Amino acid sequence: MRVEIGSAATSRPVPPGFIGLSIEYRSAPAYFGSAAHPDPVFLQLMRNLAPGQHPVLRFGGDTTDWTWAPTPGVSRPPGIRYTLGPQWLRSTHAAARALDARIIAGVNLEADSERVTAAESAALVRGIGRRYLAGLELGNEPEVYGSLGWYQTPAGASVPGRPLGYDFNSYLRDYARISRALPRSVPLIGPASGAPEWLAGLGTYLDHNPRVSVVTFHRYPLHRCFTPPTSPAFPTIANLLAPAAATGPATSLTTAVTVAHAHGIPLRADELNSVSCGGARGVSDTFTSALWALDALFNLARVGVDGVNIHTFRNAIYEPFAVAEQRGRWTGEVRPLYFGLLMFARAAPPGSRLLAATYRAPTALRIWSTRAPSGRVRVTLINDSRRDSMTVAVRPPTPAPIATGTRLRAPRADATSGVTLGGQSFAAPTSTGLLAGAPRTFILRPVQGRFVVRLPPASATLLSVTGR
Repeated sequence: MRVEIGSAATSRPVPPGFIGLSIEYRSAPAYFGSAAHPDPVFLQLMRNLAPGQHPVLRFGGDTTDWTWAPTPGVSRPPGIRYTLGPQWLRSTHAAARALDARIIAGVNLEADSERVTAAESAALVRGIGRRYLAGLELGNEPEVYGSLGWYQTPAGASVPGRPLGYDFNSYLRDYARISRALPRSVPLIGPASGAPEWLAGLGTYLDHNPRVSVVTFHRYPLHRCFTPPTSPAFPTIANLLAPAAATGPATSLTTAVTVAHAHGIPLRADELNSVSCGGARGVSDTFTSALWALDALFNLARVGVDGVNIHTFRNAIYEPFAVAEQRGRWTGEVRPLYFGLLMFARAAPPGSRLLAATYRAPTALRIWSTRAPSGRVRVTLINDSRRDSMTVAVRPPTPAPIATGTRLRAPRADATSGVTLGGQSFAAPTSTGLLAGAPRTFILRPVQGRFVVRLPPASATLLSVTGR
């Protein structure tokens, strides 16, 4: 099949720090280590995804509204399960300083207390340091405050944080009241919602909250909790490889991107992963997740999303990597998902713009092309078919004498190990966070102006096109 790469840019430039992580509060020390003995493997794995940039780390998820800082004169609210202590703050400050990161810090809204919010935000600003704080994100998915339990009574009854029927207007009132307790020196970030129906209120939210500097929404294409097996959103490899899983998060955010940019504000999908509720074994931990992530990130960049935070926590099925410390030595186990993120970082460095790719092909083929500020054109070809190889003839926007190919492969789509990028992988376990082994690339020369490349089943190939 033939592919024509256009010369006109079809997207905004990919911003620096496009790929980040979203980490539950309780898991941060397990990734970072202590302030005295920081985890070098974590630091390197983050630098790989944002080389020479300021990585964006978000602390939040469910633990946003389960966390507090001890507040003088206030009893511990019943929904609190985690306390921000000096060790957490020192560890996070050390990691932020080592990476020169930008931190999105979730702050408890469900406790419904200005004093709790003020104490927690003051601890975060003081402990992490204003230099590293991108902003404070008040609350997490408030659309479920009236329907999901915030805590349980001694008798086991589930008690939500807000009354049944809690809606967007109720949230706006709460937000206006509680946000006044946040320090004026730090921007606000939000609304941290995962509800499609709340997108319609984004303009109103921004008009009422001029301190908001980044718009945030959450997206998961598949759902493990409360989802019947017959649903196309139920976690299976076939559903994760379906086009909708990669295009859905981006398509659902298109209007929100337009609204945010009209207000002069960037939008981040600051909680994203393959399957909600911590992932699904046999899906989120397989090579399929790498192919999905690579395609999904391109789709999000296509509609103008300004950054993505891959959500994780310790022992989650969808962890991009796991780290451990024993006798002062840190090691890491890199999971398949991480390879998809790493390939995107190589395919779309900061400042890159997407180029149109015209082709007629099976739905299992995805093709993305970028032009970097240097003029380098890169073409990413994803074969989602688990059985069939494909041969593709790519014509770049201008004639070129050579292209260098790098493959992302695994033994099969459901493999949980054996993933390679350009013939390299990470030691199991890795003590460096760097790819190991001799790199293997291949050279293509044009045939009648086209680079002909074979795509193995369940694989991706990155072509770097060198001009004259």
